[in-house]
Amino acid sequence: MLRDLSNRVRDSSLARHILSSKIGEYNAPTPYLTSLVVPGDTVNRRRFLHTAALGAAGGVVSGCHRSQLRAPVPVSPSACNLAPVLVSRDREIRTVVGLRPFRASGFVVKGEKLGEKLLIHNYGHGGGGITLSWGTSHLATALLPGEPLPSVAVLGCGAVGLATARLLQERGLRVTIYASELPPNTTSNVAGGQWLPFSVFESGKQSPAFMDQYLQATEFAYRRYQTLLGSRYGVRWVRNYSLRYHEFDETELEGKQSPVRRFLPEFRDLTESEHPFSRYQFVRQYDTMLIEPPIYLSAVLTDFRIAGGGVQVKHFDDISQLQQLAEPVIFNCTGLGARALFNDQELTPKKGQLTVLLPQPEVDYIALMEDDLYMFPRTDGILLGGTFEDGEWSLSVNEAAKARVLNGHAQFFQGFRRCQRASWARLYRNWVLQGV
Repeated sequence: MLRDLSNRVRDSSLARHILSSKIGEYNAPTPYLTSLVVPGDTVNRRRFLHTAALGAAGGVVSGCHRSQLRAPVPVSPSACNLAPVLVSRDREIRTVVGLRPFRASGFVVKGEKLGEKLLIHNYGHGGGGITLSWGTSHLATALLPGEPLPSVAVLGCGAVGLATARLLQERGLRVTIYASELPPNTTSNVAGGQWLPFSVFESGKQSPAFMDQYLQATEFAYRRYQTLLGSRYGVRWVRNYSLRYHEFDETELEGKQSPVRRFLPEFRDLTESEHPFSRYQFVRQYDTMLIEPPIYLSAVLTDFRIAGGGVQVKHFDDISQLQQLAEPVIFNCTGLGARALFNDQELTPKKGQLTVLLPQPEVDYIALMEDDLYMFPRTDGILLGGTFEDGEWSLSVNEAAKARVLNGHAQFFQGFRRCQRASWARLYRNWVLQGV
């Protein structure tokens, strides 16, 4: 009886359709048709067919045999139908420059006395300012004294200053932000916005105590941003593809033994049949959140004002000016400004530059290349980056670096290829080997 039922399932039109389908074939869209490519359409169809096949077999057999069916093989969205970015100079809409506030030993979160006032530092996040803002602000606000306070001051109105101010308001405190620049003119506004605690410290220079802070901040920020998902704050999940010519160092940030590995869901390596990236032998995927700074910073500043927060545009040239503030507790979230204001000579700029192309709604993935190139897909444009100039204070566009980034990305996206066909058995074997 079971043999007859099995034959009926095998011979059904649905099963024949599934077995004859071409798995993982990439059809490169032409520049004129990229707006029609929606990666999710192919994903949903494949997932539906696979699930339907299992359901059909289970429905026929279940009447005779009640042993529990195995869970279906997990199916991640295929990379084979990714739309390439259209890279050309005439699609550029702007190029922006920002200075990352980098410290080799990592960010500073600590309290100290400033005369009769309590000064709490929260600065020096390198390339992880937006990513870690809620986490380090959580650590910083935990340093508040236990006695009631009439009011609190926050210096800086970027991602770190705003997160600090909002957490203080959630404690029921009256908060005033003092800043020389407000959104949309802060350093945070010209950041890419990928949620990943990247370039926060120099390997070997960090202390065990700092790493404890780093991991606490990462976990808190990871949870907090998930409460902000949606269009109001400009936060969403997005697939990342990290591409290497050489094997991954599994102890690094994107490695299997990375200290932040548990914050990178859908983490696995792809076979050649699962992606369109030519020239790269090693391809790894994982998901992160993407924060769009123009939307996000404006929304958080609005929340702060609605909650009764005050904002004063003010520049401090000397630490003695802080003594004139009325607030007994001051949070220093000045980023790179802390070098001059608080004489932190370890704090140095890492110049970054982003060239923004016209938006492409069909592009909804992040590409991170070993060639010091990366692409972020935002609603306000496609961001192309890949510059890290240590010790460079200039905010002028580096034309040579811009040309390298444009040319490198053009070659990369023009090199998209067709995926090789792969059987379900081959994909399943790959998932099993990776413990999926």
